[in-house]
Amino acid sequence: MASPPFLELCGVSKGYGPPERRTEVLSDINLTIGRGEFVAVVGRSGSGKTTLISLIAGLLAPDSGVILINGQEVGGPGPDRGVVFQNYSLLPWLSALENVQLAVDQVFPNWPPQQRLKLADRYLAMVNLAAARDKLPCDLSGGMRQRVSVARALAIDPEVLLLDEPLGALDALTRGTLQEELERIWRQDRKTVLMITNDVDEGLLLADRIIGLTTGPRATLGPVFEVDAPRPRTRHALNHDPEMSRLRGEICEFLVAAGRKSGTKSRATPPKHSELVVGVGA
Repeated sequence: MASPPFLELCGVSKGYGPPERRTEVLSDINLTIGRGEFVAVVGRSGSGKTTLISLIAGLLAPDSGVILINGQEVGGPGPDRGVVFQNYSLLPWLSALENVQLAVDQVFPNWPPQQRLKLADRYLAMVNLAAARDKLPCDLSGGMRQRVSVARALAIDPEVLLLDEPLGALDALTRGTLQEELERIWRQDRKTVLMITNDVDEGLLLADRIIGLTTGPRATLGPVFEVDAPRPRTRHALNHDPEMSRLRGEICEFLVAAGRKSGTKSRATPPKHSELVVGVGA
């Protein structure tokens, strides 16, 4: 039985620029996500994926349509949504712990200081960074910085976690490790998650559903691919599952076809078996 809608986008459209030179980026986006569901949206670069995340985060307002969380219309940013961007967005003069504490202090200002510190420490430990709590971002690897970003987003206890290609800038081995961390954390907390990715195998590893985004301008959501593989998932198991191989092929075909319609060559190609071992997708 499907979960009742928790996050809903109804007829959402968004464009940029003055009327005479306006570019319609997203058009008539309709999406429902159940509470505790993990959904991945895949699409080509420039199709409007970050615009979609920014609309749900309340950083942008739609030109038309409405976005609802638990039946309440989104009118701006709020602590009910945690966002993890690709570029970490950490303050360089604050330690890992202080970057997490900054968000906790903003959302829970009435808590005693020790309680806020304990919460920040808890989420750093959850992403395996307890030993690096006092290090500055410049002393952390790219993967460690992204772990701090994830800890910061989770520490405010959001109802929805929005992931905007959070692992896209990492090397293959680090990316594979953090994919496993995200899957573990999601199973532990069961947040409602919407993840933007251009890595098909990342979606197969993490998501309950994968939804294609057509190529812009006027991009809209395309086919829905159900991922029925049991959890916890491993790349090794997915590589040897005929159903997942079929599903991977269908998603890649959709992305390649979207590239042809846009008149440009798609970067989405079925990954080689050796690439799948370390979690590198299209």
